[in-house]
Amino acid sequence: MRVVIMGGTSGIGLATAEKLTAAGAEVIVTGRDEERLAAVKDRVAAAEQVDGTDAGAVTAFFDRVGAFDHLVLAFSPGALGLGPLAEVDLADVRGAFEGKLFGYLHAVQKARVTGSVTMVSAASARAALPGTVALAAVNGAIERIVSPLAAEMSPVRVNAVAPGAVDTPWWSFLPDGTREAALAEFVKDMPVKRVGTAADVADAIAYVIAASYVTGTVLPVDGGATVA
Repeated sequence: MRVVIMGGTSGIGLATAEKLTAAGAEVIVTGRDEERLAAVKDRVAAAEQVDGTDAGAVTAFFDRVGAFDHLVLAFSPGALGLGPLAEVDLADVRGAFEGKLFGYLHAVQKARVTGSVTMVSAASARAALPGTVALAAVNGAIERIVSPLAAEMSPVRVNAVAPGAVDTPWWSFLPDGTREAALAEFVKDMPVKRVGTAADVADAIAYVIAASYVTGTVLPVDGGATVA
């Protein structure tokens, strides 16, 4: 099994790369950060420096890779656009779309994938959290394209996993003490009384990759935060 994970050098992408590699898959990861790529290159089949928002670089990467079985899209511009809409620069909202939705769409266009595409969205797509309008818009758009893409790309399967409060470097925009407090706030009303881990989401991604009768699905991995 040959797998490409874009955004596979940190957080959810890295946890997925490690899980699939341990299961015997040939995993190729991409990322932008040279240090992270160097740290992971001996733990996967290959690690390449590719900016998911650079259309030319992405096209060239997939031309080099050729056909493969499964594509996982796990890159993100981070918390770009976070905050009350009245205070957010709309250029940041556009950047959030360019950094995730449009990057994912271009990768799907260019990848010669034969088995499945799994996109990482977020629980913000279905939540009512003040300050997350931009995040909800981007991730909501990703979740909405799953069904039509699954129909268009058949027999290639298309799914998304939607993490909730998961302790990953995505939260690095907050100082350590504030970060822990913010994550703890999510846990208060969550049926599963703990913060999630990257490994939790990697388990879900591995599931949808292996589940040959599952397509067009968005799988929440949020401890029940959006169960209502």
